[in-house]
Amino acid sequence: MRASFALFVMAASFLLASCTQEQQNKISRSVQNWTGTNGVLEIYSGDKLVRRFIHIDKMTTASATEGGSARPYRFGYGILDENLNMVTDPGEKKVYFEVSDYGTNYVFFESPR
Repeated sequence: MRASFALFVMAASFLLASCTQEQQNKISRSVQNWTGTNGVLEIYSGDKLVRRFIHIDKMTTASATEGGSARPYRFGYGILDENLNMVTDPGEKKVYFEVSDYGTNYVFFESPR
C-alpha cells in the first residue's frame, strides 16, 4: 500500500514538474474550484469601499459563446454584505454579480475568518 502511494506521489510530482506555469495555475484553480474558497470581493470608488460580497466560492471569467476567447468581465455568486461588516446578517441574501475589467477597482481575496 505504501509503495503504491509513494509511486503515485512520485508520478504526480513528475507530471507537475513537466507542466508549464500556466498549466500549473490551471490545475491549482481547478483544485481550488473543487474544494471551494471563502472569498471576499470588495469594490472601490476611488479610495472608498462601496460594495462587498462575502462567501464567494469562485469568480469566473466569462467566455465568448463562439471562439472561446475571454470576455472583459468576471462573475460569481456571493452574499451582498450591505452594511460592510464581513458578517451575513438577517436579510442579506446570495446574489449574482459581475465586475468589469474596464475601470472597476476591485479586490478579491480569501476571507481571513
